[in-house]
Amino acid sequence: MFQTVAPESRARRRRVAPPAAADAAGGVVVRPVRRADLEQVIAIDSTVTGLEKRAYWASVYRRYGVAGRGEQKFLVALEGERVVGFVIGEVRDWEFGSPPCGWVFAISVDPQARLAGTGTRLLEAICASFRRAGVKKLRTLLARDNTLILSFFRSQGLMAGPLMTLERDLAS
Repeated sequence: MFQTVAPESRARRRRVAPPAAADAAGGVVVRPVRRADLEQVIAIDSTVTGLEKRAYWASVYRRYGVAGRGEQKFLVALEGERVVGFVIGEVRDWEFGSPPCGWVFAISVDPQARLAGTGTRLLEAICASFRRAGVKKLRTLLARDNTLILSFFRSQGLMAGPLMTLERDLAS
């Protein structure tokens, strides 16, 4: 996010980190991930998916948490000191003929913290960062049998888009 230093001189700007915002109702704070959050992110993902993917999450953190400072975002939702959810995405441009758009490729909330608006807060936070980057469209990809996340995204106004996935088995 850019903040104007002097109203009369729009050319002089400085980079300002977006503040962590607390939800008035539940006290949820959304902020960029920190290394100390990674164990809790892994635990949430493991609870939700049934798989512990420690090496995968270390790689995601290096790409989106440490290096991801521009168009890449890895945000966490906290209740006090406890990570209760996360969202990861980035601005991608011109793949598949698409103008720049924001892609969310992971969003998850601890099952014990669901139904409190945490997923909505996370999605709103990443969408705000995409808007600041000049993006006007949000996209994601999900398994058609994942009815929980499909219902969540539909409740957030997402619907089928113009792209279609195609696949083929590579086993001989």
